Amino acid sequence: MNEKPVDSRTPKVSAGRRRVLKASALALAAGGTYGVAPFFGPWKHNHVWSQAAQKKPLVIGLTMDASGQYGASGMEERLGAMMAIKEFNAKGGVLGRPIEAIHMDTETTPATGSRVAERLITRNEAAFLIGALHSGVANAISQVAQKYGCVYLNTNSSSPTEAGKDCHRVKFVWDGNGTNFALAIVKNAMAVNGKKWVMLTNDYVWGHQTAKAMRTIVEANGGQIVEEMMVPQNTRDFSAYLIKIQQLKPNVVATAVGGDDIKALRQQVVQLKLNKSPAWINNQQDWPDVYGLGADAIFGVFGTNWYYRLDLPGVKEFVAEYQKAYPGVQIKVPGNVYYNGYMATRELLRAVERAGSTNNIKVIKELEGLKVSARDRMQDFDAYMNPATHQIQQTIYMATYNDAPAEKDDIFKILSKVPPKDVEDPEAPGACKLEAYDATPSYEM
Repeated sequence: MNEKPVDSRTPKVSAGRRRVLKASALALAAGGTYGVAPFFGPWKHNHVWSQAAQKKPLVIGLTMDASGQYGASGMEERLGAMMAIKEFNAKGGVLGRPIEAIHMDTETTPATGSRVAERLITRNEAAFLIGALHSGVANAISQVAQKYGCVYLNTNSSSPTEAGKDCHRVKFVWDGNGTNFALAIVKNAMAVNGKKWVMLTNDYVWGHQTAKAMRTIVEANGGQIVEEMMVPQNTRDFSAYLIKIQQLKPNVVATAVGGDDIKALRQQVVQLKLNKSPAWINNQQDWPDVYGLGADAIFGVFGTNWYYRLDLPGVKEFVAEYQKAYPGVQIKVPGNVYYNGYMATRELLRAVERAGSTNNIKVIKELEGLKVSARDRMQDFDAYMNPATHQIQQTIYMATYNDAPAEKDDIFKILSKVPPKDVEDPEAPGACKLEAYDATPSYEM
């Protein structure tokens, strides 16, 4: 990805609210960590480009993993965001300004997320920040974004704390969270499979909070968690955990494990022939984490918020556009992570258009009142932003492996679709304390 120097621009700020960011004339650091995203070529030879180029570009910072536990998902959400940006650029940008995207690898590490957010805001003068898989990284980015007043979209990290105790006025959460998925899946799993459960939990905030949500529902319905085993991030050998599961003989194993960790776990479960019994529940299954695995490795029941073969208006066209735009990518059809990156970015840019401004408070208020029809979202039920938590409330699907696929990549079977009102997190509004508008620094690029 080509590097590009950053032009000198000074953000507009309210007097006394925060220091004026210094305009930077520095080029982006060498080594490929920083890059300006593509899709500006088609503009160069048409009238739309010549008109929009007269206004300074609108810079969006993409805070997405390119390495670490969620590197594969980071690539997918980045492609989704870029597709939305491409569509707006093709029709003249937003408010007559061409959109530039600068990507910086957050490395699945909270400390890196903080540094990336600080750099994108203070040096690259990003108008908005978009992206996250790891909830600890998302929380770190959002703290920096709130300090400056920069609107930040958490596209794909789904700890309940992101729209709970770690919420911020500038942050909006676009994925379902652990509680949403647990409400859609756990009670039914208890009725079908039994009440003796073991939990495997990634040892960081998303794993902890997702497991907590599942435990609450299990115990409220008369079930028992006989063991919870903490799995360090980047675990590749699960043999000790699986031997313990064999000894405990639970009815259900509930996992809150993600990224490359869940890939390794699934493969080893199959090797030990534990994929048929006990029953397996994975709170949420991201498409990049199972794409390309053998059929046996896609077992159990899990949640998602979108699937590329939903029989709904617009889905086939969306898939075709992905394949046209990205013919060389390893993942041949879009999944939920790509979908969230696209939808978040599209709704942000629409909100800027409705606000007629990039002023953060005006954009925040537009997003807080967001309602999106099921047709526009390519889901089964209308979606809406909860203004008290800043999480989009949307359709949740329960899925399993598809034993009668229509084509090679058709690996999910949708078992049920749950409307957003049935899976809203009941604890989030009480836990979330959004900063007042007046306490949020004014920010405009």
